[in-house]
Amino acid sequence: MNVEVEKESGYLDIAKLLVAITIIIVGIGAFYYFADQSLLLRVIGLLVVLSISVVLVYTTTLGQSFWQFAQGSKIELKKIVWPTRKETMQTTLIVVIMVLFVGILLWMFDGLLMWGIGFITG
Repeated sequence: MNVEVEKESGYLDIAKLLVAITIIIVGIGAFYYFADQSLLLRVIGLLVVLSISVVLVYTTTLGQSFWQFAQGSKIELKKIVWPTRKETMQTTLIVVIMVLFVGILLWMFDGLLMWGIGFITG
């Protein structure tokens, strides 16, 4: 019996997602169809249509799982310890010095290879 409920819920979720997509498409079409109307009114109408679609998607299992993911991401983002300005400047300076060092080393290696190939081929 639980499988039947999940199937019905799955079909209902798919139907809700299709309705939400259809509402968005119709809203975008109406935005361009009423091009002679005020831009403010068209944008407000489009925002209303998008809000209705978001609420409809939120009622699905996919919408609920996405909302839980977003909430978890927000919590994890608060746990990040960002580097100080001094640490950022020091790390950037180290990276610039290493890039210059490797670039010069590769330039010297390239010159050595060109000299070797020139010596071999005459």
